[in-house]
Amino acid sequence: MERMEKDTFGEISVDASKFWGAQTERSLRNFKIGTDKMPLEVIDAFAFLKKACAAVNAAEGKLDEGKRAAIAKACDEIISGKLDEHFPLVVYQTGSGTQTNMNVNEVVAYVAKEQSGLNIHPNDDVNMSQSSNDTFPTAMHIAAYQLIHKMLLPELDKFEAVLKEKKEAFMEIVKIGRTHMQDATPLTLGQEISGYEAMIRRSKQFIEESSKALLPLAIGGTAVGTGINASRNFGDKVAAELQKLTGIPFSSDENKFFALTSHSPLNYTHGALRSLASDLMKMANDVRFLASGPRSGIGEITIPANEPGSSIMPGKVNPTQAEALTMVAVQVMGNDTTINMASSQGNLELNVYKPVIIFNFIQSVRLLSDGMRSFRMHTLYGLEANRDVIETKLENSLMLVTALNPHIGYEKAAQIAKAAHANGTTLREEAVKSGFLTGEEFDEWVDPLKMTNL
Repeated sequence: MERMEKDTFGEISVDASKFWGAQTERSLRNFKIGTDKMPLEVIDAFAFLKKACAAVNAAEGKLDEGKRAAIAKACDEIISGKLDEHFPLVVYQTGSGTQTNMNVNEVVAYVAKEQSGLNIHPNDDVNMSQSSNDTFPTAMHIAAYQLIHKMLLPELDKFEAVLKEKKEAFMEIVKIGRTHMQDATPLTLGQEISGYEAMIRRSKQFIEESSKALLPLAIGGTAVGTGINASRNFGDKVAAELQKLTGIPFSSDENKFFALTSHSPLNYTHGALRSLASDLMKMANDVRFLASGPRSGIGEITIPANEPGSSIMPGKVNPTQAEALTMVAVQVMGNDTTINMASSQGNLELNVYKPVIIFNFIQSVRLLSDGMRSFRMHTLYGLEANRDVIETKLENSLMLVTALNPHIGYEKAAQIAKAAHANGTTLREEAVKSGFLTGEEFDEWVDPLKMTNL
């Protein structure tokens, strides 16, 4: 069954089981582009915003208390997830996000009207004192901040905790270091992992700090930043109401013209996400290099065998979690390019790439959170040291000769290393043969554990 809905373009038929109105229906028909839907995090952010705006409009005497209560109740239903099916619009729509703003307005108005019996209008009541141009960027900030703090930062805490456990467990296992993919001086496996732990800790700090740029909101700017059709302090009042609803210290941006035309806060914050992706790429690649083998690779660590790795090679096990995490990292880096390019399109009074910015931002947060959780549960927890391989490679390394530099000098130490490599002998053998030092001096000076400065 269908019902007729009306907007300034006239009547249009809508599926009677759906709660949206004419403007949503027109968008649904006119923008059949891809399968990516507007993220529900944005819809939930809109629901918080519409509820806050209704409260302020009622307090200012512009909105009837009965309508305010009905709007608030409808918004609560959206936030609860009960109405998810009524938000069908794709990302690739109007660049201001107007159609999603109207989708929310129409669903809130329909539900509020049905439940209260009051004549609630999507524009005049739900969108009172607002414009898509200030509500959509406000919803972008709310959604981005909430998701970072509810999903990504908690996972970073858990990820860091596992790395800390591994660091402490492996702190005294001495292994050969590698620079330029060549043998270098020793360090411990725990020291190596401490580098990854610090990566995650610092990324967490960068993300937490940069997310503060999202706290100022565009609300109150309305169409072009002047605040037309809204009270002078409307933005401040809505931000205060949002603080009550979310517990987040949102504020009204001091310059609404900036807030409408620039998305540098999201671009800046996503830069911290890209930095995290870079660190995860490096760490995941290191893990798969160190676990390579099992017999013909480096093989200094072992990782869990979660599933068969090959459809043709029996018994093969691959570092699939590392591969998945590095693909996540690549996607986030691509998203950063998209967000950076889209943020540069703040033409005149309005950036009109808003939907694609927030879609990519939310995808990055979700992918990083999910990818790290999967890697943590299926790889990090089960990562172990292969002590036999570590000891063998350490004993055979030529770079232990570096410990002789202070005693016999760089040139003589280099001669010993080159002779051992050419002759297939040990450093100790060539050191004694050179006459530069005795076997006893070699044993005293070349101590791998001392070389780690542990």
